[in-house]
Amino acid sequence: MANSGSGSSGVRLDESFRAVPTVYLTFLSIWFVSAFSWTAYTYKNRHSQCNKLQWTLTSVPLMKALQLMLSFLFWYPCYNFQACSLWMSFGVYVTGVLFQTAAFVSFLLISHGYCIMCERLSLNERRTTAALAFVFYLTLVGYKACVPYFTVLLLLNYFISFYVIFHHISQNLLVLREQLSIIENEDVHTMHDAVYKKYTMFKKFQGAMQIVAMAEIVICMNVDDSSENYWIRILIREWVQFCIFLYIGWIFKSQDLAPHFSIMPATKCKGETLVPPTYSIEMDAATFKEFSSHEWHIGVPTSSSHYQSSKDEVLVIIQHPGAQRSSKKLDFCSHNTECYVVSDLHTNSYSNQVELH
Repeated sequence: MANSGSGSSGVRLDESFRAVPTVYLTFLSIWFVSAFSWTAYTYKNRHSQCNKLQWTLTSVPLMKALQLMLSFLFWYPCYNFQACSLWMSFGVYVTGVLFQTAAFVSFLLISHGYCIMCERLSLNERRTTAALAFVFYLTLVGYKACVPYFTVLLLLNYFISFYVIFHHISQNLLVLREQLSIIENEDVHTMHDAVYKKYTMFKKFQGAMQIVAMAEIVICMNVDDSSENYWIRILIREWVQFCIFLYIGWIFKSQDLAPHFSIMPATKCKGETLVPPTYSIEMDAATFKEFSSHEWHIGVPTSSSHYQSSKDEVLVIIQHPGAQRSSKKLDFCSHNTECYVVSDLHTNSYSNQVELH
């Protein structure tokens, strides 16, 4: 189909390929508008908690739009002018592999709970994600280059990858269910909306991953290479990919999140995945001067601008999860009429990054 050099004549394509450039141009327009809208919306809402995840997911539609643009630039002159560019086909090949790898890495990050359960991944999670992405990229290159036995390696890679994704999704759902159970048992509703929001996001993502797994199985089982239905297969494949990523993007888009949604540990840690509720006491500076306890930790301001613009100073104290909080909390508050208690629940670690008003 392609001759050596940047462009060559003498290539005659079957009439069944007539619709291929139109299909690629149509989806190029759709993905370009989607990528532009996603980037603009992410930049507009860059101050929200999920902005890191949003910028990470932005690479997926941008890479897909680039692949479709190169595909159109290859097929249009190839069919209409019988000049097929070898370098353009190589660009389609490379961007296609990069798009699938970027999508796979995004799925792994979301399954680990990046920017949902923790601000960043642990060192082991980053190493595992990088190793799986590297192996996935190499097997895709070998599979698309028709290297022997790479089809088996790709299927094995898909099996391991989806196992890791579903395993981490199940772990996060289990943690969130336990948190919701503790909230209901202790009658602490401050964090209920935030925890339930995260639980809903992971449930929807789990359903999307099941659809992706079934789609990949169908693609691998489809061995029909006839040219008669080539443009129909492209149309179905591109439409399924767009619908899947549109749904995932809708789940994790920047939005007005529930209160306390952003309360999360900086990184995941080993050991217990569930932490008891963390109680905080807020008081003014005069009351705090006479306060002393080793079971409480002083909160720090999240931003200097907020601290400078504040008129009334309020110090925020956070109790360690392992401390005996119930009796001391009540005794302390009984002697200080200007303090009040707020109950927060989050995963893996207690946070000392709270606002100092």
